Amino acid sequence: MVDLENISAFVFLRLCHEVGTSSEVGARRDVVDLKNTLANKARINHDNVFMTSGSRREGFRMMDSDVDVMCWPDNYRVIWDVHQSQCYNIHMKELILCDCSESPPGFTLLYLLSPRLYSEIHGACVRMKNRHYISSSKHREMMCFAEPQSSTLHGPCVSRFHGILGYDFAHCLASDIWPPSASSWIDRSNSWPQYHIVHDIVKSGCHFVAVGHKLGRHEHNEWRISFSLAEQKLVYAMNHCQFLTYGLLKLFLNRIINNGLGDDDKLLCSYHIKTAVFWVIQQNMIPYWCPHTVLYSSWVCFKLILKWVYEGVCPNFFIPSNNMFLSNIYGEAQNVLFIRLYELYKIGIRSMLDTLSIMSCSGCIAFLRDPSFSRCADENIKFSEADFDVKLFKEIESNDSLPALNVQGCLNYLQYNILERTITTPLTQYQVGVLQTFTNSVLQNLAFVLHMNTYSQENKLKYRADKKSCHILKLAAKFGCISDMLYIAMYYYTTLRYKEALYIIEVTKIKLAKSYVMHNYSVDGERYTEAVGGQSWSTKMRHAVAWDLKLNNKIIYISELIPEQHSSQQNNVPFLYVPPFVMLYMLEVFCYQHIDTIKAQEALDDLRTLIHYDQGQFITVLAKNTAWQILGICQQMTRNFQDAMFSYQQSLREDQLHSIQTATEMRIQGIRLLNYYSS
Repeated sequence: MVDLENISAFVFLRLCHEVGTSSEVGARRDVVDLKNTLANKARINHDNVFMTSGSRREGFRMMDSDVDVMCWPDNYRVIWDVHQSQCYNIHMKELILCDCSESPPGFTLLYLLSPRLYSEIHGACVRMKNRHYISSSKHREMMCFAEPQSSTLHGPCVSRFHGILGYDFAHCLASDIWPPSASSWIDRSNSWPQYHIVHDIVKSGCHFVAVGHKLGRHEHNEWRISFSLAEQKLVYAMNHCQFLTYGLLKLFLNRIINNGLGDDDKLLCSYHIKTAVFWVIQQNMIPYWCPHTVLYSSWVCFKLILKWVYEGVCPNFFIPSNNMFLSNIYGEAQNVLFIRLYELYKIGIRSMLDTLSIMSCSGCIAFLRDPSFSRCADENIKFSEADFDVKLFKEIESNDSLPALNVQGCLNYLQYNILERTITTPLTQYQVGVLQTFTNSVLQNLAFVLHMNTYSQENKLKYRADKKSCHILKLAAKFGCISDMLYIAMYYYTTLRYKEALYIIEVTKIKLAKSYVMHNYSVDGERYTEAVGGQSWSTKMRHAVAWDLKLNNKIIYISELIPEQHSSQQNNVPFLYVPPFVMLYMLEVFCYQHIDTIKAQEALDDLRTLIHYDQGQFITVLAKNTAWQILGICQQMTRNFQDAMFSYQQSLREDQLHSIQTATEMRIQGIRLLNYYSS
């Protein structure tokens, strides 16, 4: 007989594979945290401060999760009492005062203490009570207008897509001071979280997002108090069993509760789930959190949510008087939601198993009866070294997008990274890998930006900049991954040093051909472990990892790809991804076209064979349309116009993740005009 505890242990193992082990979740958090720190250190003057928030910051990697980003101007601060203005230099910070007298709990009006005509948010102000109040609705509209045309308003956020990935930007305001209305939370937190975490949360203050209460007197002018940073710290304070309970409930919400509902009918959201988990942990409703209680813990949280829906009251964790159901879960909608949840309650705890597609439990029973099964904790769940490295490198590479696109921003980042981070702060082994990757990208940006900035300058300045760029790219290649060497080849090609470029290409080709190299997270685990097993991630990255080249669309690398980058940038896609072998053969074709046309044709044949017959090992779906486009460019350069036309048309048939179809159509039109005039 298999009891609930054993089934729960099995669910725990399944969640470790689907949501992540404690090691994986910790690595994800550290990568994102480090990215946030480094990106903000690279800011210039009073640029906006950025903070990744939401489920990705917490450590989840759900397939349908958008990226949530909060940003706020660094030269503004919100205070709660006029006497707190003494803590600030009013010449450096413009102060905003809260007025909670006419707002529901958790909301406030904000007005400028000393409005300045040159203030960037002065345009969002309205005149009330002889004061300049900042209107949340006007501020949202102003921020949306400043974003690309594809942006839309979604609650307090401006939503937009970078390729297939959705981003929600919350343009907010910051306060260094903990809200007086949330002071009771400090006294309530005597059991969880620990005192030092409470102190850190209170010291970090809060934020204000531009959305008012739907039932408030000043809905269009009010701001909601956001505890996003505090919530992130609380999730970090969970043990892994608590985190997986939270993860199971998020999956239960998406796959069961909200399954089949339209966006307008999804009344329960992930924030309600998180709030319930916080309350259950703090009020000690679960005597012991362990793998054998994950199902029971999730069920306790679900019953608390059911109780809240029945009563129509969901108390905010920090300000309990703020009923988060007040604006949308009431009346008929409340009754419908309660009936839906009660039907799941009647099914019982087995409804939770539906989330992981193990309702029959036959697989669970077979697994538990296996003699090798042990009631293990998360620390005993092991993946192969190659599998773990794939996940870690994927996390690092997906976060490698620091906004350092000018010389000063690059230098700010490098100064903080090298002088402060690497010398004064002890780093874990994988944090070194994170810093290597980020620094490598910044150095590559810097090298090509220097070249762009001096392209039209006099020869002496161009010569100096060229020497610096070459040195920077060689330095970056020493601690980047294998494919990063191709940035040197690109630079040599664009500066007409074809033989030097071909030498780099040949060296890179030999390294990429090794059987143990990880190509875009595809790897022969046995050979990889045999070649670099047990070595540092830094060493593995330099000798056994190859990623798609990430070309920033604001930087010119080689002139032949300018139309593609321009088309991609117009559609708000920040990067163009090019597979290493595709870039390698493309550069071979380009270079040999000036030296040896026979070898240029051989390189073109290699490129064509790769693209026609690759089964996803070297060219991912993400880069497929770019690969066909590059093949067409090379064929057009070698005057194979019919083949080029086929390649361009094939590029249009692929998923347009890079949004380069405008460039493709332009090149097709060029071939048609050439054929027309030559006939």
